[in-house]
Amino acid sequence: MPAKVNLQLGVGPIRDDGYHDLVNVFHAVSLFDEVTVEPAPELEVRVQAAPYSRVRVDGVPVDGDNLAAKAAGIVAARLGVEPRVAIRIRKAIPVAGGMAGGSADAAATLIACARLWDDRSQAVAGDQPALTRDDLMELGAELGSDVPFAVLGGTAVGVGRGERLTPALTRGTFHWVFATADGGLSTPAVYAECDRIRAEMGEAAAPPRVSEGLMTALATGDVQGLGAALTNDLQEAALSLRPSLAEVLDTGLGFGAIGALVSGSGPTCAFLAETEAEAVELAESMDGAGVAEQVLRAHGPVPGAAAL
Repeated sequence: MPAKVNLQLGVGPIRDDGYHDLVNVFHAVSLFDEVTVEPAPELEVRVQAAPYSRVRVDGVPVDGDNLAAKAAGIVAARLGVEPRVAIRIRKAIPVAGGMAGGSADAAATLIACARLWDDRSQAVAGDQPALTRDDLMELGAELGSDVPFAVLGGTAVGVGRGERLTPALTRGTFHWVFATADGGLSTPAVYAECDRIRAEMGEAAAPPRVSEGLMTALATGDVQGLGAALTNDLQEAALSLRPSLAEVLDTGLGFGAIGALVSGSGPTCAFLAETEAEAVELAESMDGAGVAEQVLRAHGPVPGAAAL
C-alpha cells in the first residue's frame, strides 16, 4: 500500500463536528508498507521496519490503538466474525511524517481481512466479493480521512474531511524526493496551530476550492506547472511548530527542485523534480547536505492498496 503526498491541501473553517472543510488533492507515490494477515487465537499486531529502510517504528502502537487493528475490527463487525487475526506490518513509509503511513496500513488491512474472512472466497471465480472496494472505502472513512484514498490510489480530489473522493485525470509520471525529519508532528497540533495563527492575524478561513492550475498541470503532465501550483494551508503552522523545516525547503529549492512543500501536516518535505535523473541528483545533494534524517525517492501516481 502506497504513501501519499498532498499536492494541494486547502483548509477551510471549522465545522460543527470539529473537523475542517478541506480540499485535498491526494497523489499516491511509490513508497510502500507491506501488511500480511493470518488467522490467530486473538487480534495481535507486530510492526517492524522493512529491511531496506531506516524507518523508526518504536513509537507505533501494537495494541488496539493501531489503525490497522481498528480496520480489522470494523471488517470483522461488518462480516459478523470475530477479529482473530495476526497483523504483520513492515514499514517503509515514514512514521508520523504526513505521508499517511498509518492510513495505508489500515487500507491494506481492510482489503486483506475482507479476503481472509470472505466465506465465499472459495466460490466460483467471478462471484461478487462480500465487500467491494467501494464498501472498503466507506469503512475506511470511519477510520480516518486518508484511509479511503489509500484504498483508491492514483490521484484524487478529496472534499469534506477529505474522504469524499473524485479521481483526477493525470497524465505521465512525476518524480519526487522526500526529506524526513527526526520525530513526527501531531496532526491535531498542526491544525490547532493553523487556527491559532489565523485568529492572531484576524483572518477568516474561506471555503477552500480546487486549484484550476493544479488540475490543468496534472491533466497535461506539465511538471513545471505542477511545481508552481503546489500549496499547503498547513505549511505555515508546521513551520511554526518545527522552524527547521524552512531550511529543508530552502535547501531543496536551492538544489534545483521545481516545487516544494511540507507533505500534509508534516514534518516530511516533498520536492518535485523535472525528470527521474534530476530526482536522483537532487536526492544525492540533499543527502549530502545533512538537513534531513533520511532522503527518499519515489514516483507517482501509483495504484492504491491491493492484495497479492
